[in-house]
Amino acid sequence: MTDNQQEKLEELSRLVIDALEDLKAIDIRTIDVRGKSSVTDKFIIATGKSTTHVRAIAEAVIFKAKQAGYQPLGTEGEKSLEWMLVDLNDVVVHIMLQEIRDFYNLEKLWETPAQSDEGDSAAL
Repeated sequence: MTDNQQEKLEELSRLVIDALEDLKAIDIRTIDVRGKSSVTDKFIIATGKSTTHVRAIAEAVIFKAKQAGYQPLGTEGEKSLEWMLVDLNDVVVHIMLQEIRDFYNLEKLWETPAQSDEGDSAAL
C-alpha cells in the first residue's frame, strides 16, 4: 500500500468514525483486516440503540461519505435494520443492535491473527 493509499484509508476511516460519533453510535471499533480479507482493508463496527438509530447512523455514514467524494458500493440490512452494512470499498461499516453484535462477535472473529502457511498463528 502506497503512502497516498494509506492516507486515503485513514481519511475515510476518520470520516466514518466522525459520522458514527455525531449520531452517538456506541462502542465504535476499528479492525484492520488487511491480509485476512481480500474484500476490504478495514471494518468499522458500531452499535445502535434501536432499529431507527441503526438506520440513522447508516444514513449519516452514507451522506458524509458522498459529501467527501466517496461513493458507497452498496448497503445491506435495510429490511430488518438489526445489522446494516455500508460498503465503502476500503472500509466496510457494520452497524448493529447490541444483541446482534453480541451474537456474531465480529471482533473476536476478525481480530485473531492471520494463519501462516504452516497453520501456525502469525505474530502481529
